[in-house]
Amino acid sequence: MTLDLGASPIDDLPLVELDATAQAVLVHAGHVTPEELLDAAITRIERLNPALNALSASAFEAARERARTNAGDGAFAGVPTLLKDLIAYPGQPLGLGSRLMSGQIAPAGSSYTEALDAAGLVVFGKTTTSEFGLVGTTEPLVTGKTRNPWDLSRSTGGSSGGAAAAVASGMVPVAHASDGGGSIRGPASLCGLFGFKPTRWRTRSAGLPKNMPLAAILSEHCVSRSVRDSATWLRVTETEDWAEPLPEAADLLANPPRKLSIGFYGLDAFGNLPDEAARAALEQTITLCHSLDHTLVPVEGPRFDGRVAARAVYDIMAMTTSGMVNYLAPSLAPDAAIACLEPYTLTLIEHARALPPSRFVEAAAEIAAAGDMAQVALDDVEVLLSPTIPFTAFPLGTVSPDCPLQVLRRHFERSAAYTAAASLAGWPAMSVPLFWTEEGLPVGSHFAARAGEDALLFQLAFQLENAAPWLPRLSALSRTLACRKS
Repeated sequence: MTLDLGASPIDDLPLVELDATAQAVLVHAGHVTPEELLDAAITRIERLNPALNALSASAFEAARERARTNAGDGAFAGVPTLLKDLIAYPGQPLGLGSRLMSGQIAPAGSSYTEALDAAGLVVFGKTTTSEFGLVGTTEPLVTGKTRNPWDLSRSTGGSSGGAAAAVASGMVPVAHASDGGGSIRGPASLCGLFGFKPTRWRTRSAGLPKNMPLAAILSEHCVSRSVRDSATWLRVTETEDWAEPLPEAADLLANPPRKLSIGFYGLDAFGNLPDEAARAALEQTITLCHSLDHTLVPVEGPRFDGRVAARAVYDIMAMTTSGMVNYLAPSLAPDAAIACLEPYTLTLIEHARALPPSRFVEAAAEIAAAGDMAQVALDDVEVLLSPTIPFTAFPLGTVSPDCPLQVLRRHFERSAAYTAAASLAGWPAMSVPLFWTEEGLPVGSHFAARAGEDALLFQLAFQLENAAPWLPRLSALSRTLACRKS
């Protein structure tokens, strides 16, 4: 296969049609070089990023050197990718979505980024995120608004919004993302991508100590255009001592799930129903799963006190953020540090200072208790189905960093009301792009399973992808964006 990789972004459209696995196959077969893949991706970014603002930093020349000399022979050999700017990668900026970190370069990576390198991925930049990953939209003051490729007036969600915009638009076929309460799955839903959150502790460390309460609900993974890319990404980043390693993507695809008992629900953790579009997406997904011979049963869903859990997470976020800022800014005068931080971050720090030291332990216990309570929801079914987010992509500015605190907290609670249970309980979960509104906005469907059942979810995901493929929509979007005039 010979591809024209000329200077025009339209010339490399055949590559946009291919996921990361297919691009790696071309490299292995000698039909394309890692340098050509990288140059094509850079060309797309140079054309698309001015409109989308998905990148916080680039490292094109360092990546070209790696593509020439050290792309390796792994599962993703030579495939260009981007990392969310909350993870360190040696020699590249580590901005954390904050003006406080402007100009900082990471001296080292982690076992997680070493695994990405070993898989042959070529990291050539960082994607935008909210400040410290705190806000459920990607509109940080340091880089500005990241725009949704399906509608440039709307948000990508957060905090992995830059990654979602980059993959949905076709800048790259797959990109790193991270998820605390839904920061992979939410942007995936709003941007029409496949977004998977692995079982707790299944992947290698990205540098966050396990004894931190937030580490128990945080997962590193990716957003992707295909299920097989996501499955392979998990295989290459899986901790080496995991008891049952994930099978290869081809094996998962070849072995569809047996008839599953899927419990579906519409009421979220606060007793609220989703918006009309999310309800329609849920109904369509129920019908699709029925057609695949699964048993669909109505259930209550995870039952825990959503407000207690939300308050505990908020308090832990506040105390963790306060400690992190104190660690990151010892050389700055207090006034200088304050000037660098966003209003919401400052509010969190002020809140943390008002909390007694004992609150840290209490809040951690409340988070663990909520996770234990959620487990009951899977006692009688194998998989849970719900909306991912109860609404479609919202207009930019709706929950910007300078919005009133109560607006931001309400948005956090509503947007994570379905996804948080899997984070609290440590389950694997995924957002699958199975529905688009009449206006052309994507809506994800959320599936979760018991801890360790990642393979089962991937088998189901492959089955859904075959029954209702979404890649043609993404390819059409990429073509439309590539042909837009600057």
